[in-house]
Amino acid sequence: MIPLAVPHLAGNEARYLRECVDTNFVSSVGPFVDRLETLVAECSGAAHAVATSSGTAGLHAALLAAGVSPGELVVVPAFTFIATANAVSHCGAVPWLLDITETDWTLDPEQLAGVFERETRRDGGSLVHVASGRRVAAVLPVHTLGAPADMDPILELARAQRVPVVADAAAALGSLYRGRPPGALGADLSVFSFNGNKTVTAGGGGAVVGADAALCDRVRHLTTTGRSGTDYTHDVVAFNSRMTNLQAAVGCAQLEQLDVLVAAKRRIARRYDEALADAPGVRLFPRAPWARSACWMSGVRVGGVPELVARLGERGVGARSFWKPIHLQPPYREAPRAPLPVSEAVWAEVLTLPCSAGLVSEDQETVIEAVRGCLAR
Repeated sequence: MIPLAVPHLAGNEARYLRECVDTNFVSSVGPFVDRLETLVAECSGAAHAVATSSGTAGLHAALLAAGVSPGELVVVPAFTFIATANAVSHCGAVPWLLDITETDWTLDPEQLAGVFERETRRDGGSLVHVASGRRVAAVLPVHTLGAPADMDPILELARAQRVPVVADAAAALGSLYRGRPPGALGADLSVFSFNGNKTVTAGGGGAVVGADAALCDRVRHLTTTGRSGTDYTHDVVAFNSRMTNLQAAVGCAQLEQLDVLVAAKRRIARRYDEALADAPGVRLFPRAPWARSACWMSGVRVGGVPELVARLGERGVGARSFWKPIHLQPPYREAPRAPLPVSEAVWAEVLTLPCSAGLVSEDQETVIEAVRGCLAR
């Protein structure tokens, strides 16, 4: 079976793990954690970085640090992985679901402007959702498939209403938005994931980046049990969401190869686009003119995805469907939402194809032949 997306461990991973064992730094303190934070900040264009135990934990802490409280609303695109909405719920807040655009499958700035104008009002220093009376506490755009959301208009709208922006940049390391890397787009905080299927993996873990030292210090405090001083005083109910030195060792080795890994992902995506553009019923993944995607996942948009996944599996190809929108998930069926026509049209037609950074050209040609064969039947 040609797998969908597996790690490509071709650098110093084994050597760095050996160093962890040899030095006894295997837990949440160690030189590789510090090094990873430095590398993530540099690679993303951010001033500061905080390593976390997962991308979801990073989103949770980032939202809390940005001031999200129980009962409040956070704007979230409906088309995202459920962890985005879960991070909001872990804060005791409620996701307010908006649609995506056909252009890039990310949060629709025009719809955001419309709901802010029609469905909210200013109340002192807060933006309040009129129908529910809830404060709008944050906007949470998602960089879908490693392609940045259209951040300039989103940030302009949020800033005008004094609403913080936390970006879910889980798979966006290596991407560019109008020539800028994902940690330098203006969001208050951005969050990356190093899960096993990401282009850069640590086997797990995540990182929160930002320009504001105090805000990033708040994230660090929240993810390290809220400990203040050395006498076991803890000044806030916090979390143990730290990355281990073992994870960071793998992550550092991967970050050293970021350019090579992203170049491989882009090459794979480009080949699928070239080979499948004229296949029956196929539309390509969007490529927004303002962005250069990191191409975390490759594939096509096409009907009949469940059947295609099964038939490709019979041919030894590990294709998959993709995210089911948040409003169709049982925990969020009652979440407030705007009309979601694009999310509802797109999600069932996304077919992801094998795109590991180590995918060899012969295997990719096998995938292409299998896809074309299935579509021709």
